[in-house]
Amino acid sequence: MFNRNKMIDSNRDFDILLEDVTVRYQLPDEIVRTFKEYAINFVKGKNKKRSFLALDDINLKIKAGETFGIIGKNGAGKSTLLKVISRVLIPTKGRVITCGQVYPLLQLGAGFHPELTGKENIFLNGTLLGHTRREIEEKYQNIIDFSEISKFINAPVRTYSSGMQARLGFAVASAWQPEILILDEVLSVGDVAFQEKCHNRMREFREHGTTTVVVSHSPDMITSLCKRALWLDKGKIIALGESEIITQKYKTEMGV
Repeated sequence: MFNRNKMIDSNRDFDILLEDVTVRYQLPDEIVRTFKEYAINFVKGKNKKRSFLALDDINLKIKAGETFGIIGKNGAGKSTLLKVISRVLIPTKGRVITCGQVYPLLQLGAGFHPELTGKENIFLNGTLLGHTRREIEEKYQNIIDFSEISKFINAPVRTYSSGMQARLGFAVASAWQPEILILDEVLSVGDVAFQEKCHNRMREFREHGTTTVVVSHSPDMITSLCKRALWLDKGKIIALGESEIITQKYKTEMGV
């Protein structure tokens, strides 16, 4: 169940709250390649499924205005957790409350139409984020300048590399001061100089009260950007606390 509350409550000490959140998937025991095979197995009662917990009873409170990190190996449930927070995915059980508009950037070039140009995708994505054409026009040049892809802005996005798509996606998502920004591994793309630009913009957001949730495989990135972090593994919270302590535990356990 989702509850979105945009009203300012002086007694509220969070922007994101998860209570007993569980996401359970049903996976087939064996691959069925055709509908005919599925129908035969169905008649014979052989279409058995097994249950898989992507998130297991997650309780989490993210404070208003903080930059919060999530770390864990592949398959730990990190992206699922972000999708739940972003309301892309409805949990099987539990409650999620977000206080403010959520700007999710969950994958490289998320929301881009491959046949549209970079310019057209700026207006498309800006509109999806709730901005008027006039508001997008006011930010248009800043978006291009930040993304550093001005030479290709009139080319179809399908011709872009994944790094170019990520640059443009981050530039659009961060062009306006978001209330809640969700980032999944997008800060690891591009060269060092561009990554530093992204980090600086996030620091500016933090100074102006944006709540940011960052997923990264890099313990050092989590430490540099976040005061608090959690370590997620097999859908469970292994550790939660100060980012330096959490990332050090993760490094020790993973041998990083």
